[in-house]
Amino acid sequence: MSGQNTSHAVMAQRVEAPDSFDDFPTPPWATRALIEHVLLRRVGPAHAEAMRQMTVLEPACNRGYMAGTLGEYFRRVIARDIMDYGYPLMEKVDDFLFPGPLPRAHWMITNPPFRLAENFVHRSFDMPGWCGTAVFLRTQWVEGEGRFRDLFNVRPPTIIAPFAERVPLFKGVLRDPDKDYFDEVAGKWKKPSTATSYSWFIWVKNRRPQPPIWIPPCRLALTRAGDYPATKGEENA
Repeated sequence: MSGQNTSHAVMAQRVEAPDSFDDFPTPPWATRALIEHVLLRRVGPAHAEAMRQMTVLEPACNRGYMAGTLGEYFRRVIARDIMDYGYPLMEKVDDFLFPGPLPRAHWMITNPPFRLAENFVHRSFDMPGWCGTAVFLRTQWVEGEGRFRDLFNVRPPTIIAPFAERVPLFKGVLRDPDKDYFDEVAGKWKKPSTATSYSWFIWVKNRRPQPPIWIPPCRLALTRAGDYPATKGEENA
């Protein structure tokens, strides 16, 4: 269409190569929001309290920002990934989708590669001791005829929880959205931001689908000292 603004910031696009590992670390506050504003409210305080005795699998742990945060709520976190990004508490390098025995865990909570997210969800249902699955994904994951046919229509999520505020993600680095960064490509300082919206997609064993729940603005309330490392990155998500 003539005159259309095709800026990625406007179009809310994030395009990755087909063989990309989708290296976009998740801010810790976005993981805390899952527990504090979704599971506590909709699944119930009793289950959230029970999580303190449960094991959670993070099969795409990356640099450990989500796995470390999950340790605030779960008794044990099994952190794995197909690559070693240097997270010291990663149990081992492991392809979650490779055929073979799965670890015993009550929950799988992760930010999976977008193109493989459906496979991660299906695979999680086979985990010994499975109680729930939560995946952090672009909200547009709710779309797709194939995904509707093979997943949502067969086993719909218990809860879909979109963020009311934006969750800025960056390729290969976790940035504090309150601190400007120097964009070496553009040659200028920028404020971390994104036009991409994100949601949690959650399945809970023996729970019927529920209406969506919007996660309220909570970044400031759920950010803790030390959440953001002093590192450099290149691409805005």
